[in-house]
Amino acid sequence: MSSRVLVVEDDATVSDVVVRYLEREGFDTEAVSDGRVALARASADPPALVILDLMLPGLDGIEVCRRLREFTPVPVVILTARGDEEDRIVGLELGADDYIAKPFSPRELTARVKAVLRRANGLVVGSAPKVIVCGELTIDVGAREVLVGGEPATLTAREFDLLAHLAANPRRAFGREELLEEVWGYSYGDTATVTVHIRRLREKIERDPSTPRWITTVWGVGYRFDPA
Repeated sequence: MSSRVLVVEDDATVSDVVVRYLEREGFDTEAVSDGRVALARASADPPALVILDLMLPGLDGIEVCRRLREFTPVPVVILTARGDEEDRIVGLELGADDYIAKPFSPRELTARVKAVLRRANGLVVGSAPKVIVCGELTIDVGAREVLVGGEPATLTAREFDLLAHLAANPRRAFGREELLEEVWGYSYGDTATVTVHIRRLREKIERDPSTPRWITTVWGVGYRFDPA
């Protein structure tokens, strides 16, 4: 499993702390302070994961995340000020896998990075059947590939894990807190993360996201996967 992490943060103090803690955990890190430089580095030498501050000068983190998603499914963990809820939601909607609110615990950050990388490398969704076929939807867990009508759907690592988890437990209703713990690996956190990922997943696999065929809402509970 690759351990190279690209840190995109213009605050030198924050960047130094993140790099230091990640390197203590054995990660190979590269730090840049400019969004355009980050995109060039991610394109030339794709990292295993990107830690992305949203408040960057010039090309901000939202635009960097948007452009990253145009050419790579690399996992992204965004850093955001605690009060910037709208930017955080936008980042998740653009395909970020997780977020950390500032001020943050470096230990929590490294734990989140490890969790995202484990899932991106398929080390958690091992209990699901290898291939799940539901009509025109095919989920190949081993290959981490999803086909809709024979065409590949480009999912982020977290979107894939969420879909695989739901599909491996058909007709079972999961609460948002339950999904946050079982898919993200957190015993606490913002359940809006789950809501945003469900929305993005529907946009990628459903013919009509407003009337979902496979991922349905169970009012007052959460979501379930309907295979029939």
